[in-house]
Order: sequence, then C-alpha cells, then structure tokens
Amino acid sequence: MIDLQNFLKQMITAPGLSGHESAIRAIIEPVWQPLTDEMHVSRLGSLHGLRRGSAASPRPSLMIAAHMDAIGLMVKSINGEFLHITQVGGIDSRILPGQRVTVHGREDLPGVVVQPPDRQLPEKYADRPIPLEHLLVDTGRPARQLERLVRIGDLVSYAQSPLEMAGGAIAGHTLDNRVSVTALTHCLELLQNRPLAWDVWAVATTQEEETLGGALTSAFQLRPSLAIALDVTFAASPGSPSHKTYPLGKGITLGWGPNVHPGIYRAFEDLAKKLEIPYSMEVIPRHSGTDAFAMQVIAEGIPSFVIGIPLRYMHTPVEMVSMKDVTRAGRLLAEFAASLDTAFLDNLSWDE
Repeated sequence: MIDLQNFLKQMITAPGLSGHESAIRAIIEPVWQPLTDEMHVSRLGSLHGLRRGSAASPRPSLMIAAHMDAIGLMVKSINGEFLHITQVGGIDSRILPGQRVTVHGREDLPGVVVQPPDRQLPEKYADRPIPLEHLLVDTGRPARQLERLVRIGDLVSYAQSPLEMAGGAIAGHTLDNRVSVTALTHCLELLQNRPLAWDVWAVATTQEEETLGGALTSAFQLRPSLAIALDVTFAASPGSPSHKTYPLGKGITLGWGPNVHPGIYRAFEDLAKKLEIPYSMEVIPRHSGTDAFAMQVIAEGIPSFVIGIPLRYMHTPVEMVSMKDVTRAGRLLAEFAASLDTAFLDNLSWDE
C-alpha cells in the first residue's frame, strides 16, 4: 500500500511551478507506473496514465484530471544584493513578507521575502499591505555573486516544510492541487485487480494556475467520453462566509453549475449516498476555476464534472487539508470508474 501522507509530503517539497512541472512529474511518474498499463507525457508536459478496460473496442473512456502545477514567484530584476519578483499564478502579496523561499538559479539558493521599512515606501503604503512590486527577496549573497548565480526569469518557490497537524490534517504550501494528485493516486491503487469496462485515464495536468493549457491539450489528445476535474475548494476557517466554504475533514464537495453535467452529478450523488461518503453540493454558477472548464469545451463538448477537496488558507504557504477527505475523494472516484458500463452514455441525459 502506498503511504499517501508521505507521498503528499514528498510532492509538496518539490517546486513544479506552473509551466515548469518537470520536477513534480518526476515524483509522480514512478508511483503511477505500476498502477497503470501505459504512460506517456503530453507535448505540454502533462502526465497520462491509462488503465485499460475490458469492453469491446472502441471503448468509452473516463479522464480524471488533477493539476500538478503550483503557484509561486519569478525573478523580475536584480538590484544589487536583492531580487525583485513577480507572481506565477494567483499570489496575495499580504502573506509574503517574512516567508522562506528557494531561488532556483544556477543553483538553489535559500532566501527570504522582505519589505522595506514604511519610511522608505511611498506614503500611500504606510501601515498598509505592500504590493508585490515593492517586495524583495534577500539571499544574503553579495551583489556580484548574486548576479552570477541568478538570472531574470528564474523561479522562486516556497520553502516551508510540511506540518502534520492534529486530527489527521496536514499543512504546507502547494497542497493546491497536489492533494488531488494524491487522491487520484489512491483511486488508481483501489482500482488494481478490479475489472473495468471503460478505459480510465489518470492525468496530472500542467499550467492550470495560468492557462488551463494542460487540460485543454490532454482532453483534445485523449478525447474522453467523460471528464472529471479533481481540485480543491474553500474550507471553513475563522471569518470565512459559511455559504461559500465547506467543513474541513467532514466530506468532499460535488460541483453543480454550468461546467457540470447534471446526469453525472446525479450519478455521483447516488453513489456517495450508497457508499455513505459525506458530501456537500458546491454551487458553482460561473467558470469553475478548474480544469473542468477546459475539458468541457473540447471538440464537440465533453460531459464534465467537478469534485472538490476542502482546503483552508488557499494560495498561502500554510494551506491545510484533512487526509480523510483526500481518501474519500479517491474512493468515490474508484467506485465510479468501476461502476461504469457500456450503457452509461446511452442513459446520460442533460435534462434535470
């Protein structure tokens, strides 16, 4: 059995920023290799793992996508002993000052994000959060050495170590969305030695945080009959609105909105009730902000669905998730994949 928590901790110590995912793919690939019948990498760097079904060819196929890229920073300019930075993906500059980072230059350099004293900033920023353009990374290196080791465009990733919390929770950076890669890995493990009618594609997508490019291109290449985006959603925390968040450790979410096929929702809801897996309906009235938006509109359209794993403090270096919800998502996906028969598509209706 795979130690899912240790696998997750290993993944969230790797950078793999959006558009630069080779480091994280190198961790996932050997774990998926024995769980799949075939593997390959797309032209945009997404990892495709296939479990072959047994139905007559041409078989229908299910694509389950979990993006493996992460948010982070990039060197924008070098000013003496300091680095000016810009963002890769959605970064809230309020949480950056004082954070430990790694600058991925010609060698990895430890650094810290710092802000100048108030009196050295424009008056309008006094006693207010400092915009990213005024923050700096200090590696402690002298200017001449820094210029030799770091280039404009080098990546900067969070460097905090993961923390095991009480109650089976884990905290750290990059849990969005490597918890979903963990859940998908659990799904593949549960499907071992189980008969499948459909082909099942496990896909660790690239560039979700910036372009959705991995999901767009993988869905176009694989042309699945159904597509599921597995991602994180907002968990309840102090001060968070209760109608927009979901309890941590008390179940997953099933998406409901224009990126979700109603027939697939009904199938997942019925299955979750049967398996006694706790869930909440997550109303997503617009763009889901997930790979489902990309996969749904490929070719003539792919019936799609969104599963969410509640996550606290999203897009910070101290994201928090419950491992119970991770395994729940993996189990529900495995049972859904195993339940698919050749008549499923014939009975799938958009009508509610």
